[in-house]
Amino acid sequence: MTSDRVKIAIAGVGNCASSLIQGIHMARDPDCQEEARIGIAHPVIGGFGVEDIDVVAGFDIDLRKVGKDVGDAIHAKPNNTKVFYEGVPHLGVEVLRGPTLDGFAREAMQSVSEDRRFVESDIPEKDFSEVVGLLRESGADMLINYLPVGSEKATEFYADACLHAGIGYVGAIPVFIASDPKWIQMFEDRGLVCAGDDIKAQIGATITHRTLTKMFQDRGAVLDRTYQLNTGGNTDFLNMKDQSRLESKKTSKTGAVQSQLDVPLPDEDIHIGPSDYVAWQNDNKVCFIRMEGRGFGGVPLNLELRLSVEDSPNSGGVMIDAIRGVKVAQNRGEKGLLREVSAYSFKHPLIQLSDPEAREALDCYVEGRVLPGPIRVKLYD
Repeated sequence: MTSDRVKIAIAGVGNCASSLIQGIHMARDPDCQEEARIGIAHPVIGGFGVEDIDVVAGFDIDLRKVGKDVGDAIHAKPNNTKVFYEGVPHLGVEVLRGPTLDGFAREAMQSVSEDRRFVESDIPEKDFSEVVGLLRESGADMLINYLPVGSEKATEFYADACLHAGIGYVGAIPVFIASDPKWIQMFEDRGLVCAGDDIKAQIGATITHRTLTKMFQDRGAVLDRTYQLNTGGNTDFLNMKDQSRLESKKTSKTGAVQSQLDVPLPDEDIHIGPSDYVAWQNDNKVCFIRMEGRGFGGVPLNLELRLSVEDSPNSGGVMIDAIRGVKVAQNRGEKGLLREVSAYSFKHPLIQLSDPEAREALDCYVEGRVLPGPIRVKLYD
């Protein structure tokens, strides 16, 4: 698998895929070099730049995307993220009809106009053996899972396809594959790598909440209770109107914050999760955080924060780091869970670190340096 290119397949050619692909091609444009560096924490990882990533396969279920070139499909409805780079060319990669399974919440989708919901393609779905064959033929190093939240069966389908196709798996959504010991063992047994789950944003609701929570603890204050409420107008927020699809999302986001405390808060004193779908927000996500605690002398201390971000571009730079970290591992012949990549890039890794520790762990890993003792103990003991 050693090569000088990083080849990825994508399941779910939605807003996040659009932002990722725009960013890759912006980095190739000599007229956009200054802008292309913004939001990239690691310009080069293991000798790979952002421009070295190639999309070689794409799967989706929407009739407005299936059959189109990936370079065109990223702008098709119901995608509504910001177009920050208009120069994405025709890539010569057709979006293929993946299986629908539980890929979207049908009832929630009926409440909005057609240009905002998924519209299922009538082209026959590729079966398991076809998807495995297509992944092999594409030459993909790994598959990026960008399916909607709650796509449990569809995620397992693609994770299993990775195992049979002999490629890596990167879990961008809160369906637990790379944080499930059973799946990790299957990847290790096949000599393959996996990383995940649930991609962090660059400056997003969860990492901000984690940082503030750690600050309370490190500064000697007591955090008594906290909430995080989020609203947005993309298909992910629409999809999450079906409460049955939210369990893993809430687990991922809540665990990410709780992990920063020596003693986790009781369940009744912490609430983290999506709040509502607001159509006109499009891909803009607004986060509201409230933290109630006590400082010196037990005196009350309250903090409130409002954060507004374009949701999909906010995760693009982190995903680019994760992709290149996975490729470094593949070039080294590693297998199983990539702990450093997962701890840095994802909300629900198997092993949680503080964010500064996770950054140091990734830097040591990709540079081939020995991990500091305390971090190594946390990751591997």
